[in-house]
Amino acid sequence: MKLPRLLACAVLAAAGALGAAPATLCTPNATPEAAALYAYLLDISGRQTLAGQHCPPLLGSTRLPGVLKMLGRYPAVFSQDFGFSAPGTWDGINFRQQIVDEAIRRHEEGFIINLMWHAVRPTDDEPVDFKTSVQGRLSDEEWRQLLTPGSPLNERWKSQVDVIAFFLKQLRAAHVPVLWRPYHEMNGAWFWWGGRAGDDGYRKLYRLLYDRLVNFHKLDNLIWVFGGNEIREHVAPYADFFPGQDEVDVLATDIYSTNFAGSDYDDLLALAAGKPIALAEVGTLPTVGQLKAQPRWAWFTAWGDLGGNRAAWPAIKATYESAAVLTWDELPWVKVRNPTIHYPVIK
Repeated sequence: MKLPRLLACAVLAAAGALGAAPATLCTPNATPEAAALYAYLLDISGRQTLAGQHCPPLLGSTRLPGVLKMLGRYPAVFSQDFGFSAPGTWDGINFRQQIVDEAIRRHEEGFIINLMWHAVRPTDDEPVDFKTSVQGRLSDEEWRQLLTPGSPLNERWKSQVDVIAFFLKQLRAAHVPVLWRPYHEMNGAWFWWGGRAGDDGYRKLYRLLYDRLVNFHKLDNLIWVFGGNEIREHVAPYADFFPGQDEVDVLATDIYSTNFAGSDYDDLLALAAGKPIALAEVGTLPTVGQLKAQPRWAWFTAWGDLGGNRAAWPAIKATYESAAVLTWDELPWVKVRNPTIHYPVIK
């Protein structure tokens, strides 16, 4: 199901009446579906927050019926990761085509699609070990070569990005808009792309990726999400890594504490300058009170299995049932009554 163009017009009109920022994506001539979804995010900003659920590659979308059984509703945002590990494992690279096929099915049912990629270190070949590659490091010289167009390491990086572009292009062809969150938690130092502030650090890598996907591969269905990590000890301010308004559509953060500090919310709002902000990953769902105090979160995405902590069930249920939270059945374009359940094939 394509997001209707009439919906985009209606949402844009409502956003204008509220004095919101114009629904203009950083990608030139973005698809109507991407523009409609972005307009919707702007429209709900400050009023309601979309519920989301991440599903690891190995599990496909099987966490969705678990959320339904526990809470009586499906999340609005369906999140997956393109992975990095050996075939058949938790983050297996063999699941990528299934991820794309599932994203298309879920989009047709009305879910909002969020995708990310724990990218392999550009010096390595897939599949990789998480600790040694995704959480590995590049030397300063390797980093310089990576950011130098035409260098051998830059060419290796391009070929790795091109693999992911192949799958994103399938989503473009299927008219699926994607919340695209590349190189996340960059203001920490636990991923190879993280911990390098300034114009010759993360900002330049992000801009190279944007150029490769948007200008070279012509991917115009992506909503670009700058996704940092909550500020704490040894985590730098978001502003030190922010690549700029011209290549970011949404500003987000990952929060695994339970206090949802107002400083993270305020810092992102200041950088966003009217653009949506989001909780890209949460370990614990924000409470009704926290969402009331911080109403501008456009969505939250639970990273783990919500049923894992029975003591938290009442609070989770209260959040899902809050008028401030939107679930799948409440999205204005949803027409089907019951989503299908598809189980991943382990090869």
